[in-house]
Amino acid sequence: MATTIIRRTVASAARVAAPIESIGVVGLGLMGHGIAQAAATAGMHVTGVEREQGALDKGRGRIETSVGKLLARQVSKGEIDQASADTEAARILGNLTYATDIERVAQCDLVIEAIVEDMAIKVPFWSQLGALCKPEAIFASNTSSLPVTAQAVASGRPAQFVGLHFFNPVQLMRLVEVIGTEHTSAATLEAAQAWASRLPDKVVVTCKDTPGFIVNRLLVPSIAQALAMVDRADASIADIDVAMKLGAGHPMGPVLLADYVGLDTTRAILSGWVEAHPDEPAFFVPRCLEAKVAAGHLGRKTGRGFYVWEGDKPKGVATDDA
Repeated sequence: MATTIIRRTVASAARVAAPIESIGVVGLGLMGHGIAQAAATAGMHVTGVEREQGALDKGRGRIETSVGKLLARQVSKGEIDQASADTEAARILGNLTYATDIERVAQCDLVIEAIVEDMAIKVPFWSQLGALCKPEAIFASNTSSLPVTAQAVASGRPAQFVGLHFFNPVQLMRLVEVIGTEHTSAATLEAAQAWASRLPDKVVVTCKDTPGFIVNRLLVPSIAQALAMVDRADASIADIDVAMKLGAGHPMGPVLLADYVGLDTTRAILSGWVEAHPDEPAFFVPRCLEAKVAAGHLGRKTGRGFYVWEGDKPKGVATDDA
């Protein structure tokens, strides 16, 4: 038995020894298009996949718009001239191909999933990918809160599976969390860390497959505590947010942040953790959060939550009861 385990470990290490150069990104939405862009900027060949042509065109448009804006900013600052910007845009966009056929990622060295945050969808997705992709490919989920281990097992190659959690917007946020499970081989973890470190201006941290990883494990419960203060009328929403901005140096307060992220997203994370870890007192869903989601007031994305929004700008605390 011990000999078998050693042989499997050595085989897994050999499979991922080659450098990662070709990337498949499945899902080109808010996160996926940024991941694809970052990898293409780093000089890797990227295949972006969406199931529907409309979603694929939208993802491609997001990438092209983002590349143009970032380079235009460099031109306006005098860092590069327009000719250099045009050359760089052509280089980056030339590293990208697009497809609606999932089989186009079969020969990629690394396949990153950035689809909907729903285990009922992710598990069969990984089962399909495990049967489709070349044996040495590494798999990674960009999930922000769901268990990586269950996805790894579903893939049929848990030793070659990690979490790669990027932050929004990927093009500007520097952090990448690399998550290893109890099954992840040392070679896979090292390969994932090395790959993420090659991305433009990225800082890599590593942790185990704990709920929320590092950032969200600390951040989301702090949002829940802020909303519990709202439930108890301990302080006003405005004062809670001002206190954390000025007293703790946060760029925005926790209630405003919940609105910005999406109250439905915040609730989904917390309720999922409550279901999976019912004995953890840090995981609970505040009453005011439930009420806002039930009313359809989801924050920035709907124009109203705990704050009233105009586009991406909050205009003040909402005065309604819901």
